[in-house]
Amino acid sequence: MEALGYGTCQYAGTGRRPAVVTSAVKPRSTLTARVLSQDSVARQMDWVLTLAVAGLLAVGTALVWSATSTSLASAGLDPQGYLKKNLINIVIGVALGAATAMFDYRSLRAYAPFIYLASMLGLVAVLAPGIGSTINGAHSWILLPGGFSIEPAEFVKVSLCVALPMLLAERRDAETEPRLSDIALALGVGLAPIALIMLQPDLGSAIIVGVVVIGILAVANTSSRWMWSLIGLGGLASLAAVKLGVLKTYQLDRLAAFANPSLDPQGVGYNVKQAVIAIGSGGLTGKGLFHGALTNGKFVPEQQTDFIFTVAGEELGFVGAALIIVLVGIVLWRATRIAYNAQDLFGTLVATGVVCWWTFQAFENIGMTMGIMPVTGVPLPFISYGGTSMFANMIAFGLLQNVHMRRYA
Repeated sequence: MEALGYGTCQYAGTGRRPAVVTSAVKPRSTLTARVLSQDSVARQMDWVLTLAVAGLLAVGTALVWSATSTSLASAGLDPQGYLKKNLINIVIGVALGAATAMFDYRSLRAYAPFIYLASMLGLVAVLAPGIGSTINGAHSWILLPGGFSIEPAEFVKVSLCVALPMLLAERRDAETEPRLSDIALALGVGLAPIALIMLQPDLGSAIIVGVVVIGILAVANTSSRWMWSLIGLGGLASLAAVKLGVLKTYQLDRLAAFANPSLDPQGVGYNVKQAVIAIGSGGLTGKGLFHGALTNGKFVPEQQTDFIFTVAGEELGFVGAALIIVLVGIVLWRATRIAYNAQDLFGTLVATGVVCWWTFQAFENIGMTMGIMPVTGVPLPFISYGGTSMFANMIAFGLLQNVHMRRYA
């Protein structure tokens, strides 16, 4: 009996089994344990970034609905038409972003040339007769059945955020900055889409692509001598574009109106003038969704796309407009943090490209509605209506999550 030990002997001859000692905490279900495990996607995601993007999507959906419902109803169409399309765009975008996040970004190096070539083919296709369509003066769109369209220039931004890091992240031993041959190749890769975009012409997208190229080169530790040379060449190229007639008349008029707002207040300066009035009329808390007089009266064109910030200013007031800016700031903060904490230089440069893209595009969009930037026709990320823009932004969001989730792997 002694061989059984004290814990068993106390039950000898009683006919009772020893009590089984159980933990006071019930075991977690398999699903819960999987979600909470250190290797789960849920634990590895940047949830601050995710919630900020979700907030922008929610606000953007409400603003798109408010900006379009009255005009659609007056035309005898479904007042929720744009709302439904925007929700479809978000669902597709979320799927694209999730797929991008699951695919190890380090493996993208092998596919970067193909991604870049595919985006370039899109730019060539939009310029081909019978394929591309002109909207608001730019031959930038490929129309699809069901009222949908594709703007290939948006996908170029994504491709450059992968292709340029591939070229600049590979270094030999003891090298701290990219070789001259790498810089030259990166410039060629960046200038080719800019040239095709300017043939559309789409000045806003061309500038954003240029900002992405300069930003990635700078973070790749390109010498300051080369960076200043590139900036100078960019300035000369811009001047040449104006003098040689590369820019269309309406684009030159927009630049002139920006330099002198009183030049043509009833013509080319009308949009900006009405945008400033709409934003200012909202006051502190706004007039409420669906109750903006200028929004419902369509005094500001393209309010669901390029000028959607005016809807926020009029209907949500200073509080709503400030909320959008705060959410954009959180997104950029987390994206910058992801770039800083990336496991390797390739991941840092991928995230850097996204940061440069979103930073300039958000500043340009909000700035042009307030009269502090020239009108170039770029959407506000995650807010403006537009399928291609939504898809490209969500893919970029997936890239950031991808880099973040593998920062220790």
